[in-house]
Amino acid sequence: MAGLSDSERDVDLFGHEYVQDAPEVWKRLRSECPVAHTSRDGGGWLPTTYSDISSIAYDTERFSSRDVGVVATPDGTSLLVAPPITSDPPFHTDARRMLLPYFSPNAVEDMREVTRSIAIELLDAIDPSDTVDAAEEYARYLPVRVIGSMIGLPEEDCEMFTRWAVDILQSHADEWDRRTQATKEILEYFAATIADRRRAPRDDLISKLQAETLPNGDPLTDKHVLGTCFLLLVAGIDTTWSSIASNLLHLATHDDDRHRLVAEPELIPTAVEEFLRAYSPVTMARVAAEDAEISGCPVAAGEKVFLPFGASNRDPEMFADPDEVVIDRQENRHFAFGIGIHRCLGSNLARMELVVAMEEWLKRFPEFSLAEGADVQWGGTQVRGPRSVPIQVS
Repeated sequence: MAGLSDSERDVDLFGHEYVQDAPEVWKRLRSECPVAHTSRDGGGWLPTTYSDISSIAYDTERFSSRDVGVVATPDGTSLLVAPPITSDPPFHTDARRMLLPYFSPNAVEDMREVTRSIAIELLDAIDPSDTVDAAEEYARYLPVRVIGSMIGLPEEDCEMFTRWAVDILQSHADEWDRRTQATKEILEYFAATIADRRRAPRDDLISKLQAETLPNGDPLTDKHVLGTCFLLLVAGIDTTWSSIASNLLHLATHDDDRHRLVAEPELIPTAVEEFLRAYSPVTMARVAAEDAEISGCPVAAGEKVFLPFGASNRDPEMFADPDEVVIDRQENRHFAFGIGIHRCLGSNLARMELVVAMEEWLKRFPEFSLAEGADVQWGGTQVRGPRSVPIQVS
């Protein structure tokens, strides 16, 4: 860590510099201290290279997923069991395999027109004569309505779902009560919903999960179904919301890219992959199951290791011009959806939502720019994205 000041050695994952400009922090650390450390909020290690992040994600024996949260919990354990993301092998394999059919390309394709109709409805409600907050008025509402529809939850509860996701994933390190209250409320909500589906099954994901069995023939417990629903709802909201907002912020500040996508809409899926690489929103955590090393840095058993997937996606060892957004980039093995056994189960769904969101926005508003004087503030560490994107439509 030679060459860094004391404050630079002790990275504050919830500090203003990191939240607002994480790519610059990663770049600095990668060149001088590729495996940084934080002593704050329970402490932990922060690798910043593609190779280190991937090797940790694949090493499920030495780095456990029993607590994937960036925020420390008082007793060092996760708030709840949310299979498969908080599970280690071998149970993880069965829990994940059971969900795969519901997020297959064919299953996601069946949701495309539902997603498109939601996007159009949201755009219809926007008054282009005023400054439009693309994050608040568009990005935040699309994913919650899509995942809510998929799970089988009432649309009128979507605002409540979003509040829970914000409280759990966007709260600061010292806001433990806020996170636990939101967790308590969402668990109570799903417990009641699961009990209702036991009495009267419907054609929705909750009822389908209740009919599933493990390889040994045992049915899923209500606790398993509850944890999975919690995961799908919370993870399915903020990640995609943050990505849509990042994409629109980029297009509002890069006229050439916007003009090209308007002229060549067939390029949107490729551009979405590049936006995912450049503006990857997610950081996950692992817990060292035994004493280990990361590029020569000793990690003690029980210590946390943070995996900022955005850092791996800007590693110059893997990507040419990593800090440049190249919307027709062809070689793009990014980690925006994670890597290893916990690679995002909903990646097909998220990709579809991002493509549809861009297609419909650019059809409706081909000319737009960041509002004059706008001060875009990024938020979150577990899930990072611009929370307000004031846009002027031409």
